[in-house]
Amino acid sequence: MSKLLRLLIVLCPLAVIEAQNTPAAQQVVAEIGNQKLTASELELKEGGKLLQARYQYYVNQRKALDDLIDSQLIATEAAKKGLTVDELLQQEIYKDIKDPTEDQLQVYYEGLDTQQPYPAVRTQVLEHIRQLRRNKARAVYVAELRRREDITVLLMPPVAELDLASTYVDGKRDAEIILVEFADYECPYCEKVQEHLLQLKRDYGDKVAIAYKDFPLPMHPRAEKAAEGARCAGEQGKFWAFHNILYTSRALNAEQLKAQARALGLDGQRFDQCLDSGATAQAVKKDLDEGVALGLTGTPSFFVNGHFFSGAVDYAALKQMVDQQLAVMMKSKPQPSLSKTAAPQQ
Repeated sequence: MSKLLRLLIVLCPLAVIEAQNTPAAQQVVAEIGNQKLTASELELKEGGKLLQARYQYYVNQRKALDDLIDSQLIATEAAKKGLTVDELLQQEIYKDIKDPTEDQLQVYYEGLDTQQPYPAVRTQVLEHIRQLRRNKARAVYVAELRRREDITVLLMPPVAELDLASTYVDGKRDAEIILVEFADYECPYCEKVQEHLLQLKRDYGDKVAIAYKDFPLPMHPRAEKAAEGARCAGEQGKFWAFHNILYTSRALNAEQLKAQARALGLDGQRFDQCLDSGATAQAVKKDLDEGVALGLTGTPSFFVNGHFFSGAVDYAALKQMVDQQLAVMMKSKPQPSLSKTAAPQQ
């Protein structure tokens, strides 16, 4: 069994950012005449504008950390074999790399946007392809090292406080993992991610709960009314059933919403009255305002136990965030000590 490699980095990058880059809460950051603005006021009133910047810092920090982990893995492997890193690279990682043929160089050159003749750039093209192949070989080698080692990354995305008091939650509200999604029923990316969220629930059971917040985007004219319809269904105990139908049917006009409510067995007259009166519009707006205050600009946006992340999200990305949170929670639990006189388990 290989030696365990444990990289316990930082529980929350916000702590690092605030400690290094943010003034103390009561420190004055601006003066307007006799008025003084403190760091805590900046955070309270404009925190949403800072969340995106902190997330971008985290993305860059995580990329740098992954590069550091890869370098450390290679250095550790080289030391085990009594080699320098350069010797390991040449003897094990790059040993099977072959140079491209002249025909391959010509084909690559023809795809370049350059006015220089082939002989003038041949050396640069050759070295570029060599480097691409080295990088690919190194990535394959590192992937195997990562598979063999126990790596725990505790670096976390920035965190925000969310109000879940009136939010529909699929699962236990005290689940180990609360995944909050800000989404839009007319958003194609939100539609695609729904199957991944359902898969999370199947894979993790009661460990994961999904909370849904409405964030209808202005370019989607049917999204807001669809959100109201889901909440009207929720008043009859069918929020999640209606929610799931909307993402599969894509039928979001008012009459279609009413027809789907009846197909679910809801009280049609009660649903129609709720939808037509806009009875749930304020609840939708509350979610929307919360998302705007957090600085959200698109959907879907996620918070896993309060930790924000966004961008292209597939099942692997969601699972990674959940697994990371579970690993952090496991690390923070006190480990039971075994008595030296305890009998071994049979």
